[in-house]
Amino acid sequence: MTGTVLATASVHTPSIGARLSPAGGVAITGADLSRPLPADLRDATLAAFREHHVVVFRDQDLSKEEQLAFTLQFGEIEEHVGRHSAAGRYGLVHTVTNVDEDGRPTTKLSAVGNYHWHTDKSYHAVPSLMTLLHAKELPPEGGDTQFANMAMAYEALPEDMKQQIAGLRVVHSWAASRRRAGAPPPSDIEMRERPPVDHPIVRTHPETGAKTLYIGNHASHISGIPETEGDALLSDLLEHATQPQFVYTHHWCGGDLVMWDNRCLLHRALANYEMAKYRRILHRTVVTGTVPF
Repeated sequence: MTGTVLATASVHTPSIGARLSPAGGVAITGADLSRPLPADLRDATLAAFREHHVVVFRDQDLSKEEQLAFTLQFGEIEEHVGRHSAAGRYGLVHTVTNVDEDGRPTTKLSAVGNYHWHTDKSYHAVPSLMTLLHAKELPPEGGDTQFANMAMAYEALPEDMKQQIAGLRVVHSWAASRRRAGAPPPSDIEMRERPPVDHPIVRTHPETGAKTLYIGNHASHISGIPETEGDALLSDLLEHATQPQFVYTHHWCGGDLVMWDNRCLLHRALANYEMAKYRRILHRTVVTGTVPF
């Protein structure tokens, strides 16, 4: 897909560049996401999404309403369970930020789960397909986001480990995720809406057929084996899967809109910037997916 140029009705002709890293990522330039996507650009975006897992649209300046409209071209918007306790922060387009209630940058964040390796909403019975994050305000450097390719990680496992984990199921839990992140426990209404669920530890990507590891910070424990043994196995798999050769690090540029495939990636934010000095504000939307198998 290197150097692909798409004929559209827009003033600037969108083009798709080369893969950004061995682990994934591709950039599309010249697109105007504030308007409905032409059919050829939407098809090319979905093809790039399947092939590269992370698609970066450069030089965008979308309002929340425009980002919502863009996201809806790819599926149903997913609501966040956190809206019950923080409705202002968790709208359909919600804010990922280090800014406090007075608009000042701070290191004392109320939500730090995004700094741990995870795949979005794996504690849902029907987890997320796609997440979109749009940079609105960035520090002068740092504040990167990393993506770990779980298909590459699975493929690189020794055959005896593949056999060991085949058929295992992992319980994913909103409560466990918040506990690990040092956040307050979920409310009763949040737990009623999102009770723990189990998913296969080896997930099959529904479009590519690739086998992927489905783990991360929302993974509470492995069903049917002793907790200590299961915790050690999950820790070993996470350490393996997040080795540098499986990771693409996205260095944000102003106006970037990044969309990624939660079915085959883990991701995390990096606190590699002067968090107490500079504001980092991004807008986030999520598309619901399908039941893992």
